[in-house]
Amino acid sequence: MQRKADPYRDTDVIDARAPRTNQAIVGTLSLLAVLTGWWPILGIVGAQLAIGLAFGRRYCLPCLLYFEVLQPRIGEGPIEDSRPPRFANLVGAIFLTSATAAYLFGLSVLGAGLGLIVAALALLAAITGLCVGCEMYRIAARFRGVRSRRIDTVDLAELGAGSHSSGEVVVQFTHPLCTDCRSLEEELRAAGRTVVMVDVSRRPEIARKYGVVLVPMAVAVGPSGAVIERIA
Repeated sequence: MQRKADPYRDTDVIDARAPRTNQAIVGTLSLLAVLTGWWPILGIVGAQLAIGLAFGRRYCLPCLLYFEVLQPRIGEGPIEDSRPPRFANLVGAIFLTSATAAYLFGLSVLGAGLGLIVAALALLAAITGLCVGCEMYRIAARFRGVRSRRIDTVDLAELGAGSHSSGEVVVQFTHPLCTDCRSLEEELRAAGRTVVMVDVSRRPEIARKYGVVLVPMAVAVGPSGAVIERIA
């Protein structure tokens, strides 16, 4: 199997199926712990999440199950930014540790409630792909200096597109971790359009100036810099 991303070296990205495998295991074990009363399982799962976060995927048992057993058989899935699921794991570890502490101090109702929250959210993410912790990360990211706004004009010279100023170009804002960005670029170039790529990770000041909160974002721009079409 040819991998686009090495699971243990390219830690800025992750196969999108890996977090869902982890969520399925965490959710199932957490639910089992609450329903059976074997609450120490919550502490073990929380500790495993914390160990994986601290020492890497080679020490994360669900990660090893996916990358060493499942992925070689089913192939590599879509590659995505690893930061949102990592943040979700951190939240899960905190909740599971708190649930274990609650049980230890005799607060079984609180412990069960925290355990069920983890079970419900993890299983929801595993089944539907809706990761609440990941969405929390993305929402917080929007408040780190970038405000979304409508792009009406673009300074082509500022973006290094001066040589294309004689005709229409597509300005696409992208990020190295964005799989959809690569797909959109391929579609645009296959359609014969001239594309100017702007990496917002290298030029965050451009992201702030044009209000680029999410990528891919692409606009068709005329010679004067006026936006004539919003593509993505």
